Amino acid sequence: MAVEQMTMPQLGESVTEGTISKWLVSVGDTVNKYDPIAEVMTDKVNAEVPSSFTGVIKELVADEGDTLAVGEIICKVEVGGGSEGVPAANESVTPASEETKKEQPVLQTDQSNKKRYSPAVLRLAQENDIDLEQVTGTGAGGRITRKDLQQIIESGNIPSSVDKGNAAVQETPAKAEAQQNVPAAAPQKAAQPAAASVSAQPGDIEIPVTGIRKAIASNMLRSKHEAPHAWTMIEVDATNLVEYRNSIKNEFKQKEGFNLTFFAFFVKAVAQALKEFPQINSMWAGESIIQKKDINISIAVATEDALYVPVIKHADEKTIKGIAREISELAGKVRAGKLTADEMKGGTFTVNNTGSFGSVQSMGIINYPQAAILQVESIVKRPVVMNNGMIAVRDMVNLCMSLDHRVLDGLVCGRFLARVKEILENTSKDTTSVY
Repeated sequence: MAVEQMTMPQLGESVTEGTISKWLVSVGDTVNKYDPIAEVMTDKVNAEVPSSFTGVIKELVADEGDTLAVGEIICKVEVGGGSEGVPAANESVTPASEETKKEQPVLQTDQSNKKRYSPAVLRLAQENDIDLEQVTGTGAGGRITRKDLQQIIESGNIPSSVDKGNAAVQETPAKAEAQQNVPAAAPQKAAQPAAASVSAQPGDIEIPVTGIRKAIASNMLRSKHEAPHAWTMIEVDATNLVEYRNSIKNEFKQKEGFNLTFFAFFVKAVAQALKEFPQINSMWAGESIIQKKDINISIAVATEDALYVPVIKHADEKTIKGIAREISELAGKVRAGKLTADEMKGGTFTVNNTGSFGSVQSMGIINYPQAAILQVESIVKRPVVMNNGMIAVRDMVNLCMSLDHRVLDGLVCGRFLARVKEILENTSKDTTSVY
C-alpha cells in the first residue's frame, strides 16, 4: 500500500490558487479515479476536483474555506498499487515517498514566488505578527504556504519585524546595503493595518468574505499592483446600429430562439479591430511581450455575489449571430453554476458590458495577464452637433479602455478605438449581415 498526494489543480490560465468550498468525501471513504472529491472556488470558476487515484482517503490536509496555491497538497489517498495508482496524464500529483519529502527542501532553490502571498497566508501573518520576509517557503517557487506559518506558530518561534531589526545590527555593511536593493513586500504589509483597524459598531452588519470574493480581491489587487493602468475613452454614434438591430430583433428571436443583443455587435467589432491591430491582443511576459495569434474575447458576467469571465474562442471567425448565441449560452451557464474551467481559459482581451447597469463612463481593471479591457457603456439619446452644423438627437455610447502601459501606448490604442468606432458607426441594414 502506498500513500499518494493530491494537489490543488490549476483551474484557469491565470489562476494561481483556489479555495476548498466543500469536501465531497471524508477520511476513510473509498474513491475511484476521476470521482469528484471536492468543490473548489477561484476568482474565475467553481469546479469539482476529480480524484487522481483509486483508493481510500487517508487525510484531508486542507479544511473547507482554506485557500491554497496551485500545486499545494489538498489530501492524501492510500492506493493499493497497480495502474489505478498512477496519476492520469497532465494531472499535477506529487509523490509522497519519504525519499521525495527529504529531497524537497534541498531542491527548493527557485524563489520566484517567494512574495506572492495567498489571502490565507496574509491573514495568518497579520493575526500572529509574522514578518513574511523572514519565512522560508516550501511551496512552488519558494511560495509561503499556510502550513509553513502554522508550523512557525506551533513552534512559538515567530519572526517579527523587531527580530529583523535586531538581526540587521549583526550584519556587515555590505550585506545591509545589498538587502536595501531587494524588493520587499512592503505594499502588502502597509495595506494590512487599514483593514485591521475597521471594527463593527452596534447596528452594523458584518458580512463574511467568501472564498471567491477573496480570490477576486487577490486577482484585482495583483493586476493593479503589477500593471501600470492608463485610461482612454471614445464616443460612438450608434444610431444606425440601434435602428438596424431594433428592426430585426423580434424576427431574429422567433427564428433563432435567443436574443440578438447590442453587445454581440460590439464584441464582433472589437474582434475585427483586434485582427487589424494585433498589438492590442498581447500579454506582458517579463522579458518579452507575447502577441497572441488567437482572438479569444473574455466577457464579464455578474452574479449576485461574484464576477465570472467566460471566453468566446476565435471570435474573429464568428458571425454576429454566432457571437450572440455564445453570449447567451455562456451567461446561462454562469447563472446556473454550470460553467466549466475550460470555458474560462485562453482569453486574450476582455469586453465588459457595463452599459447593462446604466453606466455611461467607467474605468475597468485589466483582466490579468491581458493587456487591456474595454467597457461598453449604456447607449443613451443625446443632442449632437452634426457635420452640417445642425443639432440632432442621436443614440450615443461611450467606449472606455483601460490598458497596460508596459505593453501598449496611447497611439496604437487610439487607432484601435477609432477603428472600432468606424465599424460600429457604419453598421446598418445595407452594410452588415448578422449571419
